[in-house]
Amino acid sequence: MNPDMIMVVGQRALETMLLLAMPMLLVALLVGLLVGVFQAATQINEMTLSFIPKLLGMAAVMVIAGPWMLKVIVSYTRELFESIPSLIQ
Repeated sequence: MNPDMIMVVGQRALETMLLLAMPMLLVALLVGLLVGVFQAATQINEMTLSFIPKLLGMAAVMVIAGPWMLKVIVSYTRELFESIPSLIQ
């Protein structure tokens, strides 16, 4: 196992992690932005107001994108397990 192989495995792991986290992070960002604009417009300064909409938005993303996310992580895990013999040499 040489350093190049380690870098490739690490790079692929980071790419997969970013790909899986992106939908939930984008929804949390957008919901937070909308709630922040709403709070600024109505002058409601309640810190807990943004928690429930973010939670609901992220739950909706998990329901909608969950099967795709599961396919991505299973595909990555399968590729990683199949590459073990070449990593040992």
